[in-house]
Amino acid sequence: LKFGILVASSVPCEFSSKSNSVFRLLYLLQQESSSTELRTECAVVLGSLAMGTENNVKSLLDCHIIPALLQGLLSPDLKFIEACLRCLRTVFISPVTPEDLLYTDAAVISHLMALLSRSRYTQEYICQIFSHCCKGPDHQTSLFNHGAVQNIAHLLVSTSYKVRHQNYSVSLILFTKIISLTLVIKNLFWLWTTLPCLVRMCSKERLLEERVEGAETLAYLIETDVELQRIASITDHLIVMLADYFKYPSSVSAITDIKRLDHDLKHAHELRQAAFKLYASLGANDEDIRKKIIETENMMDRIVNGLSESSIKVRLAAVRCLHSLSRSVQQLRTSFQDHAVWKPLMKVLQNAPNEILIVASSTLCNLLLEFSPSKEPILESGAIELLCSLTQSENLALRVNGIWALMNMAFQAEQKIKSDILRSLSTEQLFQLLSDSDVNVLMKTLGLLRNLLSTRPHIDHIMSTHGKQIMQAVTLILEGEHNIEVKEQTLCILANIADGTTAKELIMTNDDILQKIKYYMSHSNAKLQLAAMFCISNLIWNEEEGSQERQDKLRDMGIVDILHKLSQSSDPNLCDKAKTALQQYLA
Repeated sequence: LKFGILVASSVPCEFSSKSNSVFRLLYLLQQESSSTELRTECAVVLGSLAMGTENNVKSLLDCHIIPALLQGLLSPDLKFIEACLRCLRTVFISPVTPEDLLYTDAAVISHLMALLSRSRYTQEYICQIFSHCCKGPDHQTSLFNHGAVQNIAHLLVSTSYKVRHQNYSVSLILFTKIISLTLVIKNLFWLWTTLPCLVRMCSKERLLEERVEGAETLAYLIETDVELQRIASITDHLIVMLADYFKYPSSVSAITDIKRLDHDLKHAHELRQAAFKLYASLGANDEDIRKKIIETENMMDRIVNGLSESSIKVRLAAVRCLHSLSRSVQQLRTSFQDHAVWKPLMKVLQNAPNEILIVASSTLCNLLLEFSPSKEPILESGAIELLCSLTQSENLALRVNGIWALMNMAFQAEQKIKSDILRSLSTEQLFQLLSDSDVNVLMKTLGLLRNLLSTRPHIDHIMSTHGKQIMQAVTLILEGEHNIEVKEQTLCILANIADGTTAKELIMTNDDILQKIKYYMSHSNAKLQLAAMFCISNLIWNEEEGSQERQDKLRDMGIVDILHKLSQSSDPNLCDKAKTALQQYLA
């Protein structure tokens, strides 16, 4: 049976959970009356079966292979233990195996920790199992509480590369549970020893696995620290060194050598993914670093090609790199336009998993800023409908990015674009966004409204068609339990409406809104007072038609008395604004 599996290893082979041979193997594995050699061979054969298709693993799980193998770990025979661990490793690294199966019995983790000291192979297999079964805070806590740090940390200096490699994976997963990253990166020892060491791991003289791990670890550790990004960027010509990651393999393998071809493709994807990740971290904040990255050999072409990679992980890393570089005003105007990066980006947005959509839509937000040459062609490619659909997503990040991009799109836009946004979004969806429980969605929606209601002709046009709904939304927000920033943004929208020629009458004929403006003029928060006074100033400006009637109505409401009080305020902004408003009454 073992020989047959090995011979057929190049051909996908499946078996049923009802297979008598599998039940027989598991039976012999668990029989203490069986010789140790026989039980070991059974574990080896089961491990070989697990290396087949995902259906094979599902069938083995249905046959309860994991409890049988875990029971085998209680044997005193080291060879049998290693065979069971090797088979467990193969089963657990399969995407169809639930990680929680490892944690059903706390005694299992304790026993695995004890087995770490038995041999190099037990160390390798157990570290591989832990690295694939530590997927969240609960798993991290369980491993940490069972002494994972004490038992695994010393393996970082193991003479076995495979043990060091797997131990790194476990250590990195446990890292967020154990210690604050900030404390580590501020340590001078880390700065002057570990960082250069990680950079050297990226050298083309190192093993492919080391180059990948070095780049990904460095990307993770410098992601949020500007100073570390600058130091890393000038260490051993790292930016240029990473360009070599895109040159693997140096020659195309013979098409007849399928295994070599698969090997090359796998490592090429891993190298490109790691390079994109590190470039993204390096260019997260510093403009000079972004410029150096983009000036690297064929960099923009590589990013564009990365957006259409077959590997989802490479596509995601390429989009993250593009997002990082898109923070540069200069590059938006030059390199991004020269390579028309908006085209492949829009294609990515048409059909991608949420994790890619989130980063791609964030990048689109930057490409839609008013100074970006990409803004116009993006509009012409049907971006409005796409972004409006994102605002309806159940995913919070996608809703935020969708409305954020629309907000950038509406800034200083033509009236037609603003009308298209409102028509595609619909007032119903606008109300839905304004009632969203997330403050970021609410703030970006208010920002969109504020940008739509700018310049008098646009204000009057939009309020003539959507005025009733907008005023209703404004009222609801001012009456709701919202923070200062939300209320301030809402009052600024009212100030824009008050600046319209005909739109201001929607405020003057709404006594409820006028009373709310009056209330916020006397609020304890200076920002809200100032925003409310902008509304009043725009309503009473005496150079505009009907100003006298508006002034009289507001005087009767007691607005002038409040202005006199505010003109004595210790806040210079409030004082100046109140005096300017009072001058309109004296003119």
